[in-house]
Amino acid sequence: MIQFTSKGIYCVPGKFYLDPWQPVDLAIITHGHADHAYPGMKKYLCHHFTVNILKSRIGHDIQVEGVAYNRPFHINGVKISLHPAGHIIGSSQIRMEYKGKVIVFTGDYKIQDDGLSTPFEPVKCHELITESTFGLPIYRWESVAAQTQRLNEWITHNQGFKKTSVFIGYSLGKSQRILNAVKDMGEVYVHYSIAKLNMAYSEAGIQLPPYHIVDLRTDTKQLDGKIVLLPPALLDTHLLQKIPHVAYAICSGWMQIRGARRWRSADAGFAISDHADWNGLLQAVKESGAEKVYVTHGQTATFSKYLNEIGIEAEEVKTNYGEEISI
Repeated sequence: MIQFTSKGIYCVPGKFYLDPWQPVDLAIITHGHADHAYPGMKKYLCHHFTVNILKSRIGHDIQVEGVAYNRPFHINGVKISLHPAGHIIGSSQIRMEYKGKVIVFTGDYKIQDDGLSTPFEPVKCHELITESTFGLPIYRWESVAAQTQRLNEWITHNQGFKKTSVFIGYSLGKSQRILNAVKDMGEVYVHYSIAKLNMAYSEAGIQLPPYHIVDLRTDTKQLDGKIVLLPPALLDTHLLQKIPHVAYAICSGWMQIRGARRWRSADAGFAISDHADWNGLLQAVKESGAEKVYVTHGQTATFSKYLNEIGIEAEEVKTNYGEEISI
């Protein structure tokens, strides 16, 4: 039913692609991150909440159609439905059924409920296509409550020295989680790129805590003791250095390994990820009941080897996915 091609994952009978990275006629998109939603497609199909994200990131003139979770539709005889992936707002698993066979493409996902994204929903299938970004046993996330407590304790410590607490996290998904976690700790300032994507949450009816938009080229004097959220693109720029009395932390699953924080010379690192950890990956695979698993982007060799060892047939697949690898 599917082929792994140079353009992306192709559904042969349906004549459509899943998160393709080369221009195609019809692309079904799992979520709005740049490594899964590329420009140049004739038509995009995605969850309702992802529509405005695609328009914001790719262009308001694109042809895009939104559908709801758990509402089956048909394309060229293939029965398709979208199911919550728990990764970010609107993130979806794509279920495809043709002549009695069911294949599910997870895109990116996490089992942990962050309180903002629609929680992950297990989907039964014959074959599963899964990510493995953090497919090593060392990656095991703390609870959301424990993560929030760590962030707030760090802010309190910084405020005692009148330092500005700067959090580095992706503009879509991670930044909204951080904003929600630190809402009781004082005024929060966000980069305009984050504010732009916050609008997608507002338009979906998800209320985020209040925040200010900061221009680091001019608005830095008022930031002492405050909280600032910035995208990773600013991490190694002179704009970060413009903030006086700054302490900065990277929020990423890679911070589970202490060496990652030292590599970036960050003041702190918090292992907060919108991807499944080791246990989450195993849970998703087992709950799917899949007879065959295709493992994409991340720790593909380790995770597929382990699945084969425990009696689940698995195969590595090369794709262009993997945005979080940059930090």
